[in-house]
Amino acid sequence: MTLQIRPARAEDAALLAYWAQAMALETENKVLPDAEVLPGIARGIADAALARYFVAEQDGVPAGTLMYTFEWSDWRNGLWWWIQSVYVPPEFRRQGIYRALYAHVRALAEADAGVCGIRLYVENDNRNARSTYQALGMQDAHYRIYQQDTRPSGDSAE
Repeated sequence: MTLQIRPARAEDAALLAYWAQAMALETENKVLPDAEVLPGIARGIADAALARYFVAEQDGVPAGTLMYTFEWSDWRNGLWWWIQSVYVPPEFRRQGIYRALYAHVRALAEADAGVCGIRLYVENDNRNARSTYQALGMQDAHYRIYQQDTRPSGDSAE
């Protein structure tokens, strides 16, 4: 079997939106509206200043995705890359798909002197994900995330 990681393309947006919706339902029991998710992913794919999306393909079949965004750190004079929108369909899990996606992004980060590290957030109760991240060498940063929605709906997915 051949596993390859490639940048997402515009034609991947519908699949990545479907996967984002599946992930939100599975991990947080949230339903993400098509009207926001698909345009949001399409915009993120189109504008590398917002995000970078990657697709893992196993024998040419999409098998998972990962996206990262950027956060400036004045303390470190560098960028944190925030891993988000991770999804591996059930039929591809436990086959090293996420490990390969993470290794790809980590190699890119290590090759860029402007990047100071990689972060992600995970649901407190998602023990499987936490175990996976720890196995890859990531540590609990001991932060909590607070947010305040600024859109009228008040029901932001993130």
